[in-house]
Amino acid sequence: MVACDTTRRKYRPMDQRSPLSAPRPTAMSSGAWHLTGLRLVRTAIWMVCHFAFYFIQQVAELFAPLLLIGGVAWSALPALIATLSRSAASADPQARDVIANAAAVIPQQLVLAGHVLTPGGLIWYGVELMALAAAGATLAALAARNL
Repeated sequence: MVACDTTRRKYRPMDQRSPLSAPRPTAMSSGAWHLTGLRLVRTAIWMVCHFAFYFIQQVAELFAPLLLIGGVAWSALPALIATLSRSAASADPQARDVIANAAAVIPQQLVLAGHVLTPGGLIWYGVELMALAAAGATLAALAARNL
């Protein structure tokens, strides 16, 4: 009968590698480093382009409806007040005067910092911003594909 000694264990050197470490690559040639550097630069440029296009898209999507609604409301307001003044013509003369004064207060254009804003201009700017948002979404998708 052979006796088995379980109290003595054989000495095994401990594995010095950490379990999460990856094997180190061998030395790369200078051409490989050059290609890796170019890839990193190209990726960084596309990341900046993607950010810019996406940011422009978000800003345009925020302001386009505001300008459209503001322009439509501004252009519809004089027509609404004219309708009110016609219906108030048979009513109290004092109410008719108040409505006429309110209609006279609504400006046809605003000048802000040398820029003339009109109701039609606000509507046009809203449409332009919608087109800019669509272009930004297209270019952001293209940039994302190249990342």
